[in-house]
Amino acid sequence: MNEQNNENKLKEGEDFYYTPEGYKCFTEKFHLKRGYCCKSGCRHCPYGFDKKTGSNKRTS
Repeated sequence: MNEQNNENKLKEGEDFYYTPEGYKCFTEKFHLKRGYCCKSGCRHCPYGFDKKTGSNKRTS
């Protein structure tokens, strides 16, 4: 069971980083590993979701 927990742990610098304000910001790599768009308008969204329009800017 510990092996599963180690696999799911987030790695700073790879899955996220801290902004100067102290917030955790997820990377594009993390979003791709997760496998879907949460439609929250994330800074590094690889799916191209635009929170202002509510649609995807990218088609792939």
